[in-house]
This record gives sequence, structure tokens and C-alpha cells, in this order.
Amino acid sequence: MPHTTPLEHLSARDWSSRAVARIEADYLRSADTHLIPLPLPVLARHGIDLYLKDESTHPTGSLKHRLARSLFLYALCNGWVREGSTIVEASSGSTAVSEAYFARLLGLPFVAVMARATSPEKIAQITFYGGRCELVDSTSEVYARAQAIANETGGHYMDQFTFAERATDWRGNNNIAHSMFNQMARERHPVPRWVVVGAGTGGTSATIGRFIRYQRHTTQLCVADPAGSVFGAYHRSGDADLTAAGSRIEGIGRPRVEASFIRGVVDRMLEVEDVDSIAAMRELSALLGRKVGPSTGTNLIGMLVLAREMRERGEQGSILSLLCDAGERYLPSYHHGDWVQDAFGDCSAAQARVRESLQ
Repeated sequence: MPHTTPLEHLSARDWSSRAVARIEADYLRSADTHLIPLPLPVLARHGIDLYLKDESTHPTGSLKHRLARSLFLYALCNGWVREGSTIVEASSGSTAVSEAYFARLLGLPFVAVMARATSPEKIAQITFYGGRCELVDSTSEVYARAQAIANETGGHYMDQFTFAERATDWRGNNNIAHSMFNQMARERHPVPRWVVVGAGTGGTSATIGRFIRYQRHTTQLCVADPAGSVFGAYHRSGDADLTAAGSRIEGIGRPRVEASFIRGVVDRMLEVEDVDSIAAMRELSALLGRKVGPSTGTNLIGMLVLAREMRERGEQGSILSLLCDAGERYLPSYHHGDWVQDAFGDCSAAQARVRESLQ
């Protein structure tokens, strides 16, 4: 490491201080996201209420805006990011979009390493915020390539899959769990029976699961995991060396066990078939009058499974989950009939089942 004089050290600290202040100012300019009650009269008559926290209303349009902010603050306060640092991330899209936003806010170059199958809309958004995309053939290649670029540029590899769970203050401090439970305070069942989330890095499930235990809530945490993901098998076995094919639902599920997925905070795993995720995405889009993304469809399937079980047992309570991002990002893919037919086959039977559950 090169020698730095006290003056240079103070200058670096001054830049870091200004960077943190700029991110915090951006946070104060942003309103919290909405909590949407789902209009499902049949379940409501049985005392079961479903809610979605709408993370699509962040400035960069997804749940990952929170993660990107936390990762930048974590890296800045650790002294890992300095003036002129190239920021590098391995990301399938949404995290990279949000990180590109914060990199531009701080005047830093940004490179996203992602699989070629990533939607063109997300790539365009990263470019819009001034980032550069490097595409690799396989998801398994993104980690090493991102680290290599960081080494080549003398920059910093954010590594969301390692640092997501530790970059967020899970005790409170305006994290997503704190916001969700505050917004539920005046509802019929203010303490949810279940919270349902997906897992990509595992950072969100770790934050919510820890918060639930810290606050001593009776709420249980369910991870709705897409087919092909390794997390379900890892949750059952505890074998961190397991691998899998990987998910075809963009943004959630992984081919390998990520360090940020904290198995011990998850009460239940539910594996969701791809056609069910697509079907639920379509039906929820129709119910809300606007398009949602496929990972939100995965979440909805998890909610409906739990609601059915509660109804069969005569239980009442609320189930809370996330609307992860807006569906406009997926118009040429998950919301395009021909693309879905080629990728997943006929989803009409699954869609009829979901529609029946919602009605």
C-alpha cells in the first residue's frame, strides 16, 4: 500500500465524509415505499389479509435500491471506496442498476458483470446511469470476472453476495423490516403471521429474519425459492458446498450457496415452479392494474400456499411480502407471450389455478 501523508489522509477522509453526506441527503429526499393491501374478499372473510410492500417506487425502481445504498455506505465507512474508485459488481440487473445510480451520484465509474441473458431493459438502465456492462456466458463466471476487473482498475468489487447481510443495520434504523412492521401498526392483524420473501443474495431475508427475532415478534419467515435454486437444498442439509442449475426467475435463486444467505433465520422454504411464478405475475398484474416482475409472482405463490394452509386450520392473521420491481423491465421477456412460451411452455393451466386461488 503506498505511503500517505497526513494531509493526503485528511483529504481522503474529507472526500469520504462528503460522499456519505451526499448519499444520506439523497435518502432524505426519497419517500418510503407504499404498503398495498390485496383486495381478496374471500380470504378477508376468513380473517386472512395479504399485503405487498411496493419496492418498485424507489428512484431506481426496485428493492435493490435499499441494498445498493447500504453497500455504498458500508464500503465508504470501511475505507474501501475512495475518490476515483471504479465500482464493480456481479449482478443480474437490479442491484447493478441501483449501484450505477449511486456511483453516478458520487462521480465514480461503474462496471456491472452479468450473464448475457440479462434483460436488455436492465442493461439500458445501467447505461443510462453511466455504467458499463460486461457480459459473460455463464452466471458462474460473474464473480471471478468482477474481482478481476476490480484488481485491474484498482477499484472495489462490491460483492453483494457476501456483504448484503452485513451492510444493513438489521436492528432498525429505517431498514425494510422496520418500515414494514411500522406500516402494519394500524391494520387488523398488525403483527404478521408470515413474511414471505425471495432470496438472491439473501440480504433481505437475513435483515427481516434478524429483525423479527430482535423485536421478539411471533412472525415466521418464509423464503419462496424458484425451481433450480440451491437455497432450498441448503436450508434442509446445511451443506454450503451444494450447487444447482440456477434459477430462471431473474433476480432470485442462485446456483451456489451465497455467504449472505443466513439459513438459521428462515423458518420455512417453499419451492415454486417457474410456470407458477409466471402465472402469478400475470394474475397479480391484472389484479393491481399494472405490471409486476416475475420474482413478485414467486412471492405471491408463497403467500397463497400459506394462506390456504391457514384457512384449512381455521387460523386468522396477515401475510406480508414484497412487490420487488415493476414489470415494465420485462416487457420483451416475462411479459411477452411468445418469449414465455419458448422459455417455459404453456402457463395457462397454472394461471387458471392462481386465478381460482385469488378469487
